[in-house]
Amino acid sequence: MNAIEVQDLTKCFGKFCAVDHINFEVKSGEIFGFLGANGAGKSTTIRMLCGLLQSTSGTARVGGFDINTQPEKVKEHIGYMSQKFSLYEDLTVDENINFYGKIYGLTDSDLGKRRAWVLEMANLKGRERSITGTLSGGWKQRLALGCAVLHRPRIVFLDEPTSGVDPLMRRKFWELINELSADGVTVLVTTHFLEEAEYCNDIILINAGRIIAGGSPKELKEEHIKTPILEVQCSNVIEALSLLEKQPWVVETSVFGIYLHVTVSEERLARREIIRLLKENDIQVDHIERITPSLEDVFIYLLDQEAKRAA
Repeated sequence: MNAIEVQDLTKCFGKFCAVDHINFEVKSGEIFGFLGANGAGKSTTIRMLCGLLQSTSGTARVGGFDINTQPEKVKEHIGYMSQKFSLYEDLTVDENINFYGKIYGLTDSDLGKRRAWVLEMANLKGRERSITGTLSGGWKQRLALGCAVLHRPRIVFLDEPTSGVDPLMRRKFWELINELSADGVTVLVTTHFLEEAEYCNDIILINAGRIIAGGSPKELKEEHIKTPILEVQCSNVIEALSLLEKQPWVVETSVFGIYLHVTVSEERLARREIIRLLKENDIQVDHIERITPSLEDVFIYLLDQEAKRAA
């Protein structure tokens, strides 16, 4: 059975449609990525799936329960970690764990066992009496995840869980997510860090409230980008970008740190023309290399195609 089934789910606020007739399914036990830029409709969708917000039309079933007619049943069977840190910062670590354990109706015996698990998972042993507000961002997020799954839900929603966390802690956080999945927990995670989506089994990309693509990371790369992508390292990235995006043999250009990613129609011609064009404009070319497209390349490509269709 699918853990989540979404059917024509729509949410409008007045004339603004934040989520526009979306459809998708999430298999039990998988890590499912729900990706898009800020304002794309991710958090609104999550709030509906958690039974926190009534849909304008359409519906979804989460754990077998209808989000509009059985929202309390949905809430009983899920864990939810919001984008904004939701624990009480003026309580101690122990007090937060105990508070959420009581909300979830855990017995003293179960709460004791789960408390020990949370402290181990969050690496907070010995800091049980620390005020939560004094913890680092990474420790706060791990504690928040622990509190979200205290009652052992089979479906967990994580809304931008690694926002504001350093890269090392992001990696460790994803190790925890993988452990949950290995234990049979279904995890739906939203993020705008597209490199994190490589950890997901399946992904959907959402833009302006509409789903624009879906599949595994491998499928998305193979299906949507069939033309070569060249990574260019040069001395003046912004000027080079301006020059290249005007060329007829360039399909798409984007900046990745100190590099340019240039999608081209024909690789051999493009290599020669890039060197010629940039040198003519006193831009030093350090290297050009064909690369495997990233999910960010795919997302930028799809957004560009959406913009062209809308024009």
